Amino acid sequence: MSRKCSVCGKGPQYGNRVSHAHNVTRHRWLPNLQKVKFATGGKVQRGYVCTRCLRTGSVRKVV
Repeated sequence: MSRKCSVCGKGPQYGNRVSHAHNVTRHRWLPNLQKVKFATGGKVQRGYVCTRCLRTGSVRKVV
C-alpha cells in the first residue's frame, strides 16, 4: 500500500521522539488513510484517501 493520499498527496511525516532524558530517536507518523471508492471527473476509482479529504468534502464517496 502506498502511504500517500490519492487526492491531496499527503504522505508520512518524519521527526524525532524526545524522552524526558532527552534521548532522541527517529520516528515516522503515517497519515490516516482509508480505502474507498470515489468519483473524480465522472470516473469511479478505488484508492487510499486521507480522512481529512473525506471530512472536508474534497472527495465524493461512491457507494
